[in-house]
Amino acid sequence: MPDMHALADEFIIKLKKRKIEGSKATAKLTAEVLRSCISQQRLPHTNQAAALIDAIRAIGEKLIAANPVELAVGNIVRRVLNIIREEDVSLTTAAVGGLGISAGSDDEDDFKQDDHPGLSAAAVAAAARSTLRPPSLQTLLEDIPQSTALPRTSSSGGDSEGKSKSADKNSTSRKLKHSVIEAVNELIQDIATCHEQIAEQAVEHIHHNEVILTLGNSRTVMEFLCAAKEKKERSFRVFSS
Repeated sequence: MPDMHALADEFIIKLKKRKIEGSKATAKLTAEVLRSCISQQRLPHTNQAAALIDAIRAIGEKLIAANPVELAVGNIVRRVLNIIREEDVSLTTAAVGGLGISAGSDDEDDFKQDDHPGLSAAAVAAAARSTLRPPSLQTLLEDIPQSTALPRTSSSGGDSEGKSKSADKNSTSRKLKHSVIEAVNELIQDIATCHEQIAEQAVEHIHHNEVILTLGNSRTVMEFLCAAKEKKERSFRVFSS
């Protein structure tokens, strides 16, 4: 597998020399480079999300500086950073929910009492909603999330319980990278089919005998107009400047 720095440097050279044409191709290549960096990045045992964000931010800043005019690069970098945060919160929330369920099922008597209740589903959902609020584009490159600490349960198994918790943490850490890569793969697929997805909505926006004004030459707009013509056989006029 090619070294991630070599891939990034090669992409930076292409950006500087304007060898990549179109925002779609630029966005797709940016996502692929970042995916390779995520795959090859070595992460610590703790606070992995922050370490991964630091690595992607460092590479992203170099990519953006190579061609600041190409906005697609910065948009994809920010989207990948947001994906890392979302996946980290999702895994942490799932872990907290699992601890809440196990804590409530250890002792039926404790479950019935209100003095020491386990985490309810409502509490977990509320925490997820609070943490998963979409961040603004301005803060995506600035904020570094600290991994949410998992609540400690009462120790009843000594060293065996400690080893179990350590194994759970390692399992969650391994899942983070895998989940992020899967989400980035979905992003790449969305970019590859963006023209088709946009064209599918043409019939909802273009009606019979309408006059449409366009500016410049765009493949997206062309496929959008052709789709409206082919699907409903509508008659409309297009003026391009």
